[in-house]
Amino acid sequence: MPFTLPELPYAENALEPWIDAQTMSIHRTKHHQAYVTNANNALAGSALADASADEVCRRLKEAPADKLGVVRNNAGGHFNHSLFWQLMAPPGKGGGGAPTGDLAGAINAAFGSFDGFKEKFAGAAAGRFGSGWAWLCAHAGGKVEICSTANQDNPLMKPAIGDAAGCGGAPVLGLDVWEHAYYLKYQNKRPDYVAAWWNVVNWSKASELYAKAK
Repeated sequence: MPFTLPELPYAENALEPWIDAQTMSIHRTKHHQAYVTNANNALAGSALADASADEVCRRLKEAPADKLGVVRNNAGGHFNHSLFWQLMAPPGKGGGGAPTGDLAGAINAAFGSFDGFKEKFAGAAAGRFGSGWAWLCAHAGGKVEICSTANQDNPLMKPAIGDAAGCGGAPVLGLDVWEHAYYLKYQNKRPDYVAAWWNVVNWSKASELYAKAK
């Protein structure tokens, strides 16, 4: 069935002061809605018309050849943003803090400490030239890895786009570093946005995704 714009699991102003309500509103109802509309139009009547967003990303090579770029950008945008909203929560209501359990263990094993992970992830986010995303991905067996992708590419697209999909695996954490995600509040200071975002990360959701992926 066609994609639909998901509701936020919290109010638009719930992530204040770290992410402002105006940005949340424009980001979801304008940018994300455009990805939904464009993806639906491009996939209509195709073999992927009834596929979920994550399935379209994995099976991107099956998209209509003349619409491959449109599907890549817009189905990718829909998947990425749908995940992004879930991976945040209001401070004190699931947002912020640090990972626990198996995900914490995997992060410590890969990066030495939570602080070491944050430094490397922030570097991937701040260092992505132009528009894109920073990711923490899980591989079979539980190993985690950090990467970044351009535009609306994501690690699920690895079979179709190769190295442009970053580290592959299953996304456990994703951060949007397109300017529309932060410019109203942070202007050109992307590192400040990244630093603020840690206060609203939903580690419970990230742990849930990790448990499914490992």
